Amino acid sequence: RKEDKTFSDREMIIRALSPSKFKRLLSFSLSFHTHPNLINPAPSIPPPVFHPQQHPYSLNPAKTLFLRPFSSPPNTQFPPPPLTRDGNYDESTSQSLLICPGCGIPMQGVDRGKPGFFVKPLPKSLDYKQPINQSRFLEETHISDSVKTGMLTEPENAEQENPNPNSNSSLHEKPLVCSRCHSLRYYGQVKDPTVENLLPDFDFDHTVGRRLNLVTGARTVVLMVVDAVDFDGSFPRVVAKLVSKTIDENYRGWKEGKSGNVPRLVLVVTKIDLLPSSIAPDTFKRWVRARARDGGASKLTSVHLVSAVRDWGLKNLVDDVVGLAGRRGQVWAIGAQNAGKSTLINAIGKCVSGSVTHLTEAPVPGTTLGIVRVEGVLPGQAKLFDTPGLLHPHQISTRLTRVEQRLVHISKELKPRTYRIKAGHSVHIAGLMRLDIEESSADSIYVTVWASPLLPLHMGKTEKISTMLEDHFGRQLQPPIGQSRVAELGEWVRKEVRVSGNCWDSSSVDIDAAGLGWFAIGLKGEAILGVWTYDGVDLSVRNALVAHKSRNFEVAGFTISKIVSKADQASNKQQKNEITKKKKKKVKKPRDSDAAAPAASISLTFDVQPNSS
Repeated sequence: RKEDKTFSDREMIIRALSPSKFKRLLSFSLSFHTHPNLINPAPSIPPPVFHPQQHPYSLNPAKTLFLRPFSSPPNTQFPPPPLTRDGNYDESTSQSLLICPGCGIPMQGVDRGKPGFFVKPLPKSLDYKQPINQSRFLEETHISDSVKTGMLTEPENAEQENPNPNSNSSLHEKPLVCSRCHSLRYYGQVKDPTVENLLPDFDFDHTVGRRLNLVTGARTVVLMVVDAVDFDGSFPRVVAKLVSKTIDENYRGWKEGKSGNVPRLVLVVTKIDLLPSSIAPDTFKRWVRARARDGGASKLTSVHLVSAVRDWGLKNLVDDVVGLAGRRGQVWAIGAQNAGKSTLINAIGKCVSGSVTHLTEAPVPGTTLGIVRVEGVLPGQAKLFDTPGLLHPHQISTRLTRVEQRLVHISKELKPRTYRIKAGHSVHIAGLMRLDIEESSADSIYVTVWASPLLPLHMGKTEKISTMLEDHFGRQLQPPIGQSRVAELGEWVRKEVRVSGNCWDSSSVDIDAAGLGWFAIGLKGEAILGVWTYDGVDLSVRNALVAHKSRNFEVAGFTISKIVSKADQASNKQQKNEITKKKKKKVKKPRDSDAAAPAASISLTFDVQPNSS
């Protein structure tokens, strides 16, 4: 009876307390009843210490049914492997190392500050996705004796069969990836980009080049992946020249009767959905072949225009690659960073057999760190390899921060922005590129900008350029974000370009900056242009990719954008603060000596008036 009375009294107290105080009292009550020997503990005996790993259900039993550990601490069974980008292209090496299926880096579970770190999740039961039966807790109007005593019983239907037996099957099971791939997939960014600097540069000659030089072995197909909106900047000239040279040497040996493995070079132009829909495919393909020939790819087997996002051209590409590789061939996807290789391979996997590949996709340069062998995509024993992106220092995007790269990145169909200007005027693309019309035989020139719509533009007189550099670079003209970043990007240099055209209706010449965009020039006559950008950025002059221009012309000044509006608001606020400070300095409080002087003069005049009368 004393115990029943104690329970009722304690229950009344608990109901009157706040939830936070209730938790403390509940844990104390449970430990009080689960340890009857501690009803009158001796002063020398220390209180029991709570250990979550030994007694995970003694702190708050009301929430223990919802406690589900999903990950474990770092796994020391996987020591740090050697830092390499070879990945799992070698079957003997891949069996001894655990390779991340997302980026191809060897995985380790010890050091978070090194590439390939991962946390191995704890195994889950078959019914871990089943909803928890909370009816017992919802029906109770008071605290049950089971909660008070810490004895929680499972629902009666807890042992029912798993309603979804294929939930944990290997077909739908998510792969185990490194922490970097996990951050890119779910957060779109890398926590510590400096970790990637520990890896050596990807050596194309060591991995793929030496296999191309073999006169025997499996047939080799090289997929040279190029970005459609940055063709010249992402075109791998070194790879194109090396593969073309190998084709010539092996083909010459094969004609002489020697054994020769002649590689096949397939040019794949991705992201064609970002180009204007007015471009004719046949015209664009001829333009691509001409630019590839100028870049060193003189022995192209075929050219494919694809879009991995909209599945354009994938079926023809797969049929061509399967026919070239045969049953035992090796297919290597080569391209610059952020050219779309991993996205293309994932789309090919879905197109061929509906199988889902697990390559990590992100709009971040250098997503793939090592060579990844993709299984189940090509028929027979043919193998498909995804390789790390080739670093092109001549691309301006490699110098930008992650935030600045998002502004430069093109994710929607390009729209033209056209200016009609005369000699003595300039056009800026953010703080990254400038075009000066220095001399022109025509009265006006049509300049069309093809770049990310997030980048602000400015058109004005060339004589006011010094003011633009001092007042607007890093503010209204971003990127670079912040005036301190202007000096970090390098020296601002000029390149002279002479252009000529036959009509104003269409553009005839493009001036392209690698990793940024291009100016399309339309004129009838000749002109001398000055193109400014940072030192080391590759500038190329080519035939116009898109001939048409915008119907509506831009006006002088800044274009309407969020960057310009925010910068204007900040500058206006700063000007108001400066004006307010100046007014406060002018308006000063009168001193005591100054206040006494007028009083004396007043009294003096007052005393003089009677004498004068």
